Amino acid sequence: MLVQGIKSRPVYTGLDIDVNARRHLFALEGEGVEALYDQVKAVGSEFLKTSDILCVGKLPDVKAEDMWSAPTIPVLLNRLRVNLINAKMGLRLYLSGTEGFVGQAMKVALDQGIDFNSIRTEHRGSTARRVQCVHCKGITDDVKTSPYKCSHCGLNLLVRDHYSRRLAAFQGVCIDAEEPGTAPAPVEMFP
Repeated sequence: MLVQGIKSRPVYTGLDIDVNARRHLFALEGEGVEALYDQVKAVGSEFLKTSDILCVGKLPDVKAEDMWSAPTIPVLLNRLRVNLINAKMGLRLYLSGTEGFVGQAMKVALDQGIDFNSIRTEHRGSTARRVQCVHCKGITDDVKTSPYKCSHCGLNLLVRDHYSRRLAAFQGVCIDAEEPGTAPAPVEMFP
């Protein structure tokens, strides 16, 4: 059972284009491309002239100043890091995709000194979670059930609603520690 009102739970405010930004940097994954299309429909495409778009997979069907397609999320995150290292004042960062992707991209930005309140984010796609086992510290992507068996240590973990920005992951705790083998059957909670 998830707990409502957890303050660490990510909040996605949408990509709303900052018309005062000198440059726009987009990191998009999967259905996150749709968030960019929605902004083009809402405010026009003028902002694309000063935009860099990093995307996992197929590039969006827009004309931006610079566009780059990554084969995987880790490759995109490395390129994002390099872009942020070389960024100048006036850059606005926009992240859209699954929760796991947005969290990892946010971590890259935080590591480069960008305040998380200044990053525009929008969740699109699966709600599957990136979960850290608090016991073995292993991280598993695309967790859809709770409880789930840790892919690193094999413990049955309750997926909590507590989120760590530092790890870009939700926390998983052993659900049957007192009586091993008594964990309830997994239920899909994050399709």
